[in-house]
Amino acid sequence: MKFTLHHTDPQSKARAGTMVTDHGAIETPIFMPVGTVGSVKSVHQRELKEDINPDIILGNTYHLFLRPKTEILKKAGGLHKFMGWDRNILTDSGGYQVYSLSGNRKIKEEGVKFKSHIDGSMHLFTPENVMEIQRVIGADIIMAFDECTPYPCDYRYAERSMHMTHRWLERCIAHLEKTPFEYDYSQTFFPIVQGSTYTDLRKRSAEYIAGVGAEGNAIGGLSVGEPAEEMYAMTEVVCEILPEDKPRYLMGVGTPINILENIALGIDMFDCVMPTRNARNGMLFTAHGTINIKNKKWEDDFSPIDDMGITFVDLEYSKAYLRHLFVAKEYLGKQIATIHNLGFYLWLTREARKHILAGDFTEWKNRMVKQMDKRL
Repeated sequence: MKFTLHHTDPQSKARAGTMVTDHGAIETPIFMPVGTVGSVKSVHQRELKEDINPDIILGNTYHLFLRPKTEILKKAGGLHKFMGWDRNILTDSGGYQVYSLSGNRKIKEEGVKFKSHIDGSMHLFTPENVMEIQRVIGADIIMAFDECTPYPCDYRYAERSMHMTHRWLERCIAHLEKTPFEYDYSQTFFPIVQGSTYTDLRKRSAEYIAGVGAEGNAIGGLSVGEPAEEMYAMTEVVCEILPEDKPRYLMGVGTPINILENIALGIDMFDCVMPTRNARNGMLFTAHGTINIKNKKWEDDFSPIDDMGITFVDLEYSKAYLRHLFVAKEYLGKQIATIHNLGFYLWLTREARKHILAGDFTEWKNRMVKQMDKRL
């Protein structure tokens, strides 16, 4: 992978860059739609490609390992071919899913033993076999196996967990060095900074991760319930340490406002289930605030969903019609809302890039944050 940094905003740490992999260019800052099980929920690949138009999407190692299983993915020639997607894919290592299974897993030095949420079967994830699984899935960017600590988290636990994440990282790297690529394209490996919301731990972890010299770096363990101010504080600390000439990925973040504030701190890559999950519950994100389309106030509002017209659904359907679909529990409502929200998230990061390149990002960001912080 090659990363080129084009411009940094004069009034913040916001950056515009380009990552190039064997599956094409990724212009940063970028939002990656989450396609957990090889599917961005409610969206056909054609709509994803032509209307939402992301340079990269995300798949999940834990879920793909359980379904459809690695044997099927290998027979298919990897996830790209299996799901009919010829652009970039990043896979999360499963560390977060293991964290979320708190009642059904045991973490030891060897790895994590967990019970499948599907059929109760027992499995073991180690740094080594998670690298093997990601080789077979065939994502362009693959993540280190880490432990995501909860919030709040005891300092001693966070410190022990951070050191174990670092030891696991060494095992990931050692295994990748002796494991060839599975398919006819290369994969890029990102380690993950941990340390909960403790400044000294985050500094130590960021220094350790920076010293590994990977082609890109990620920040994990945020957006797990901590106040936004703590997320921003930890992101700022880590971005001061991670190398400027490598892309920085803040995992699992977040609201449109979170994304803009973290872009200002120097983050290049984001993913979050919020635009798709909230869409399925009737929440729409717009440049002027959020809409709960199920509210009665939209019952006879025949104006377009969003007059900005970012995707085809915004002008093709009215708020009244979309509300009707949700009230009637029609699947089409969830599909329309999902396409709108993902289109908006991609528009937001691309607009941020334009303003970084134009040199007026901070002024635009401050205006957008005020606008978006409303319930319509």
